[in-house]
Amino acid sequence: MTQPDNSKRQLDFDNPYVLRHVRFGWWLLLVFLLLGIVLEALHGLKIRWYLDVSHETRRLMWTLGHAHGVLLGLVNIALAVTWAVFPGSATARQPVISKCMLVAGTLLPGGFLLGGFFIYQGDPGMGIWLVPLGALALCVGVFLTVISLPKPPAATDGSTKTKQKKQKKQS
Repeated sequence: MTQPDNSKRQLDFDNPYVLRHVRFGWWLLLVFLLLGIVLEALHGLKIRWYLDVSHETRRLMWTLGHAHGVLLGLVNIALAVTWAVFPGSATARQPVISKCMLVAGTLLPGGFLLGGFFIYQGDPGMGIWLVPLGALALCVGVFLTVISLPKPPAATDGSTKTKQKKQKKQS
């Protein structure tokens, strides 16, 4: 049995979900990289409003928001690439996966940022309650993506390279 020639595999860029998540991922990446630059500037300029010990919770929340935003931007781009490389792998689940990943990309970093804007006696503000909802949406989206991927080809009694060598020797 011969392996399919993957060099001729067609990528599915006509799928609207692929384009949606490529664009969303790159926008997330841009916004949260810029936020990271602003946070670095606040730190570099020794802005007391950001660096004072009394604002440690704010600094932590905004750093977490930045990190999660950048990461989820990359995750959305990876999701789009996955759907382009494996067309039809999640067609029935794509609307649900897409919504989960868009919600996660909004609520997870947004919850951290909002939690850092309003600090109450060292605790993050009410925006932090968006984080578990975003995390749940991310987990559901990733789980549905994983179970939608095609199964690897069944293993045979020998490796493909060994079989190819035997076929060449017999020829």
